[in-house]
Amino acid sequence: MTSLAFSNLTVAYGDSVAVDSFTDVVRPGEWLCLIGPNGAGKSSLLRSVAGLVKYQGQITVDGASLDLRSTRRRAELIAHVPQSPALPDDMTAFEYVLLGRNPYVSYFGSETKHDRELVRQILERLDVSEFAQRRLGTLSGGERQRIVIARALAQEAPILLLDEPTSALDIGHQQQALELVDRLRREHGFTVLSAMHDLTLAGLYSDRLALLHHGHCVSSGPADEVLRAETLSEFYGVSVTVHRDPDGTVVVVPRRSTPLA
Repeated sequence: MTSLAFSNLTVAYGDSVAVDSFTDVVRPGEWLCLIGPNGAGKSSLLRSVAGLVKYQGQITVDGASLDLRSTRRRAELIAHVPQSPALPDDMTAFEYVLLGRNPYVSYFGSETKHDRELVRQILERLDVSEFAQRRLGTLSGGERQRIVIARALAQEAPILLLDEPTSALDIGHQQQALELVDRLRREHGFTVLSAMHDLTLAGLYSDRLALLHHGHCVSSGPADEVLRAETLSEFYGVSVTVHRDPDGTVVVVPRRSTPLA
């Protein structure tokens, strides 16, 4: 099981600061979900861990600086599901998911029987086996998104980054994908860092939420502490009702600002 820690992490694009002095520790096996309005810095924070943007401050994995890891070693540690992945239209779904096994293939080697069987199992668990031999360019947006999630899971990295992983999925496949991530996390001790707009799903599946606003973390804790109507009104500028079910589920329901006629 692997920990992920941030110390004064700052991400800037020119004069624009996307993430400002973010400090937190994601414990081994924990699921931390980043929430916040558009432009809050969620994707930039995830991209910094994935090595896609430059940053100041420090990111450590099990106490060792991520900057000291080679590209190959980083791929063994971290799997990333980006918000808008670019997929090769001519590659089959199976071939694309099999790319998740690349960190474990030697320079002159090839994928093993175990690698292929693992990919088949993940495709089956995400209900996309029927797409295995179809070209990615023929799949719908939701189908392609499930294939991207499958590739990340096939990587079997101890840290999983999810940037809006269910935005293109219907409610059934949203639940299916998140349930699989949660099950694998509990079985294998994955550490998960995600960004999600659906506040109810974020609170339902994560252990802890971090609310970002203009690059700053303005609230952090369990869903029942962060998802409060007054907090969401202040930082999202919306009117909502927050229901707390007996089992601890927190449900955020938008309210109309004007009454129905």
